[in-house]
Amino acid sequence: MNRRKLIAKTPLHVTILVFAAIWIIPTLGLLITSFRDPTNIAGTGWWTVFPKLFSGGQYSLENYIGVLSGQSLGQSFLNSLIISVPATAISTFIASFAAFGFAWMRFNGRKVLFMLVVGLMVIPLQMTFIPVLPIYKKLQLAGTFPGIWLAHTAYGLPLTTYLVHNFMAGIPKDLFDSASIDGASPFMTFWRIVIPISVPALASVFIFQFLWIWNDLLVALIYLSARPNVAPLTLSIANLVTNRGQDWELLTAAAFVSMALPLVVFFSLQRYFVRGILAGSVKG
Repeated sequence: MNRRKLIAKTPLHVTILVFAAIWIIPTLGLLITSFRDPTNIAGTGWWTVFPKLFSGGQYSLENYIGVLSGQSLGQSFLNSLIISVPATAISTFIASFAAFGFAWMRFNGRKVLFMLVVGLMVIPLQMTFIPVLPIYKKLQLAGTFPGIWLAHTAYGLPLTTYLVHNFMAGIPKDLFDSASIDGASPFMTFWRIVIPISVPALASVFIFQFLWIWNDLLVALIYLSARPNVAPLTLSIANLVTNRGQDWELLTAAAFVSMALPLVVFFSLQRYFVRGILAGSVKG
């Protein structure tokens, strides 16, 4: 019986291994290249290091030192942090209120309004730049951190609201009835009952939103290009490609510098992420 189960699952296991290899092999090549000196990179491929994996002279920190010391990526890393954390927190905070209202508060036009919010997810970001950017310039928000916080919050709210709503809508109604009998106000019910139960979903939304904002280039290019001193890591790396195209080995190190914090965030909140993707499975 165990052998039959193993044979039946073999196609699934093979498929998983193939997709894992598609993701891992390029990343592994990028990692190995980031530690090789330019001469070795130009002379041989990254896969040639395996027969002489522990030989001397193959690896160095020259690329990382060049990126961090000579390309001002340290300040860009800090800028990305300043942009990503507040924008993610604001979006998640507002989405939690909006999701609770759409899921459990009754008012005229609730379903229509929720459909409109969800429908905003299909509008391409590029369509908003032309009408919004002149407004930003008149309000002097272009090239500022508050401006990019507002932009990322607005662009992320439809998806974050939808994801949190799906979780909150699955909370048993008996909890709200009990809270109402005990005299709890809607805000107290939201703060004392809904938020603690929704921590896994909020953590998952936080991860999604943080990774999107951290890896964003287009929105930062439009709203922050006027002030390079507030440029995030993605914009600085894009400029590195333009200005230092001949030293492309620096891009490999820059790529892993940009990956460091997202990996820390993901693995720190991984247990909440796994629980959060099961949104709506709460039982009484």
